[in-house]
Parts: sequence; C-alpha cells; structure tokens
Amino acid sequence: METRPVVPDRKLLARLVLIREEARNMMGGGILDERNDRGLSTLPEPEVYFLTKLVALKPGKTVREMIKNVMQGKDEGAEDSNDEEASKNGRKAPGGIAGKASVTGVKPLPVRPGMFLETVTKVLGGIYAGNVPGITAQHLEWVHQNTLQVLQEIAF
Repeated sequence: METRPVVPDRKLLARLVLIREEARNMMGGGILDERNDRGLSTLPEPEVYFLTKLVALKPGKTVREMIKNVMQGKDEGAEDSNDEEASKNGRKAPGGIAGKASVTGVKPLPVRPGMFLETVTKVLGGIYAGNVPGITAQHLEWVHQNTLQVLQEIAF
C-alpha cells in the first residue's frame, strides 16, 4: 500500500503500520536484533529529508504538528505535488533533497508512515551500534514515539 503513488485509505495504512510495528516489538531482542532488519540497503530520500528537518528542530508542539501533517498526507506526505500548477506557470516543482534532482532520477514517492518509521529505526540502530549516545538518539526516540501516537490517533 505504501508503494502506491496514492494511498486510498490512510486509516487502514495507519493500522497496518501499527500492527507491523507491534509484531516487530513482540519479537524481542531490541533495535539491533537481526530479525528487525528491514532489508533496506539505502534509506529512502523523502523520509531522510523529512527526518533531517525534524531533527534540526527542538522537540515539541511544532515538530509533532509536522509529523501529524505528513502522516495525514499533507506537506511532504502529499500525493499531489502541485504538478498541474507548476506546468501552468511554466516551472517545474523541485524534487529530491533540498530541491535538487533525485539521485536515482526517479520521482520519489511522498513520505509514507511505514517507511518513515523504518528510516528512524535504521538511523537509531546505526547510532546505537556506533555507541554514539546523546541528544540525537533521544530526539529520534521522541520522533518515533510521537509518530506512533499520531498513527494511533489516525487509526482509531
């Protein structure tokens, strides 16, 4: 469902993501358990870009609102990136990270809840494996928890 260009039912997607996260948590072993390896060799561009924006800000109401908007399909999570308006004005909307062209040359999908949580988990795993604790790890844990809370609000 997350690989589609348009998500037909965000409530269902939120439920599926929550069920998947709960199943992974029930496996035990923690974040570094190899069973929790999602098989991502590279991190998805839109999720990394959005996560970079979140980590640059202080945890709080603003960041929670940004997460909520994206999980509801607004801002970076929007399926329709104003391509029609851009073509009317003779401009092309910038894509990729920081408005630069995508590395792969393929237009990236919007930020999706499951891929976003996987990206946060993968980055956290890298921080913990490298034994580099600190404010970034705490911030990412906060982002992860708030994303799960927002998804619960959407799902139920």
